[in-house]
Amino acid sequence: MSGTLNVTKGVNVEILQDGFEVALNGVVLLQHTIQKPMLFVGYGEETIEMYRGNFDIKDYVTERTALRYANVEEVEGAYKIDFSSFNNGDTMLSLIVKEEENRLKVEYQKHDANINRFWLRVAADKQEKVYGCGEQLSHFNMRGKNFPLWTSEPGVGRNKQTYVTWQADVVDRAGGDYYNTNFPQPTYVSSKKYYCHVETTAYADFDFRNETFHELQVWEVPEYMLFETADTYLELVEKITGLFGRQPELPDWVYNGVVLGIQGGTDVVEQKLEKVLAKGMKVSGVWCQDWQGKRITSFGKRLMWNWKWNESEYPELDKKIAEWKENDIRFLGYINPYVAIEGDLYKEAEDKGYLALNTEGNTYLVDFGEFYCGVVDFTNEEATQWYKQVIKENMIDFGLDGWMADFGEYLPTDVVLKNGVDAKIMHNAWPTMWAKANYEAVSEAGKLGEIVYFMRAGYTGIQKYCTLLWGGDQSVDWSLDDGLASVIPAALSSGMSGCGLHHSDIGGYTSLHGNKRSKELLMRWAEMGAFTPMMRTHEGNRPDDCFQFDGDEETLEHLARMSNVYVTMAPYIRSLVEENARRGIPVQRPLFMHYEEDEKTYDIQYQYLFGEDVLVAPVHQENQTEWEVYLPEDQWVHVWSGEEHTGGSVTVVQAPLGYPPVFYRKKSIWSELFSKLLHI
Repeated sequence: MSGTLNVTKGVNVEILQDGFEVALNGVVLLQHTIQKPMLFVGYGEETIEMYRGNFDIKDYVTERTALRYANVEEVEGAYKIDFSSFNNGDTMLSLIVKEEENRLKVEYQKHDANINRFWLRVAADKQEKVYGCGEQLSHFNMRGKNFPLWTSEPGVGRNKQTYVTWQADVVDRAGGDYYNTNFPQPTYVSSKKYYCHVETTAYADFDFRNETFHELQVWEVPEYMLFETADTYLELVEKITGLFGRQPELPDWVYNGVVLGIQGGTDVVEQKLEKVLAKGMKVSGVWCQDWQGKRITSFGKRLMWNWKWNESEYPELDKKIAEWKENDIRFLGYINPYVAIEGDLYKEAEDKGYLALNTEGNTYLVDFGEFYCGVVDFTNEEATQWYKQVIKENMIDFGLDGWMADFGEYLPTDVVLKNGVDAKIMHNAWPTMWAKANYEAVSEAGKLGEIVYFMRAGYTGIQKYCTLLWGGDQSVDWSLDDGLASVIPAALSSGMSGCGLHHSDIGGYTSLHGNKRSKELLMRWAEMGAFTPMMRTHEGNRPDDCFQFDGDEETLEHLARMSNVYVTMAPYIRSLVEENARRGIPVQRPLFMHYEEDEKTYDIQYQYLFGEDVLVAPVHQENQTEWEVYLPEDQWVHVWSGEEHTGGSVTVVQAPLGYPPVFYRKKSIWSELFSKLLHI
């Protein structure tokens, strides 16, 4: 049998002599023949070891079988395709191909209960580019690489060729690689203007190395896959967020200036505020992650994970929060989904059975680096309600207007959960469950739109529940894989995955193995931070090894100036954030999102469009006073000189400290606002 059959208007199934082809709106997605099968199934035995959020994952595949033979039949407006490994053999796997809400949906049914490895090949071509897969920090265009999708610590250095990564591996078992990320997602976007999403929380590996197909591996038979096409990339990300949900708008107070990361107690905060305000710095908030106390480990300054105000560390904080708020300065704190064994919250949770267990039925303790914690079990509805109440009473009612909702990627694979589901399946689901707990606590308190919490861990579905992403724990250096530069592809890839609000620790975080933050790095990071949805500084894990924003007068004045740049841009930024909430269009965008015909834009990962009208090319290497910028075909105005440039080529611009390469479109309706930056 051969010929073309329409499942619906948009989906075509072409039956061939020895196989079939499936297309959506003219885009060929699945191709199968006896000689070139698209499906493989098998069996594997994995070993997974976690050490402080870093996972050593090994797989021994005992069998991989090509499902070469397919039988296609029409079933109630869809097509059922039965696959077997040999002609007229028993069906091992069935596909249901149908159209659902203008998407191609491929559902799977396995007929052999032992199958626990699945490989599917999606049709590709040599010129194709692919993006997304959550937040990727080393490669924006993922073509030519494979990407394991498992939420974890991203690792220190993230490049096996660097000294820092080598030392982190040898000493800490924590070096990481190009694919390690807090926020993976089994969703990619193709330059053919379609997205592909695999509905699974199992370990997956998306391989984009072959010229003719993308091979998607999953350690289970997924429930289904979705494909959807669009005419433009703007429409495509709108459809992606239509599927997963959209982030709410940021609170208005965020646009009042920079959020200063300060630790050390009430007096320290007061002193630093007085100092920066005297310099004319615009400050929207103070973020004191040690508001509930701290501990010192060999890693550096760590926090006491018992989520209550520590009066000895922050005396009279309850009064000061109100005073600061009267002056439009908000107070932000910190929380994560674990409770330290020294705290009373741990005792309460253990007594009530709210913590995950080990295989012996005792409380599972996770080693976070010289201290141990229990895991709040979000599969236990009573535990979730309890933890939401902790957030409401100890944080929201106390007066916090935001916090870092840290971690989420540490769920061990041998933990026993209330719902009885294997932790290997729940591991990737955990960040979204943690985000949902925060979202519901804020919503139930009636504070959605007033409070912002920022997260580093994510997975499918986090889009709706995460008010703001941050890039995680970058090294305080200039490395492409883990330093300043890595934040740019991180923002772009997460935006293509449906999370369009992203920012980072100004100055980075991780100072280890001789890594120390320089003054220049801090200043360059602040320049980029002014052109993101929110500006926020961080002292780092070893503050004494990191140059701070008040380290000298020049740095203090530099941050004050960049905060004024951000506040001047606030009406424009607010409009972009509103568009993200309404349509799912990210604030930081790849150049090709608005210049689709320009082939050069598809491989640019260290520049971005800030909305449609501003182009930002952060200086991400040290000792530079000039910088090369690629300007797409358009009329551009250099922000700091007012000089006009015609796009379509590389432009070398002067870029001394304080003057990052930023351009705006001459024809923008915001051009009058942008021109004000020239005088700051």
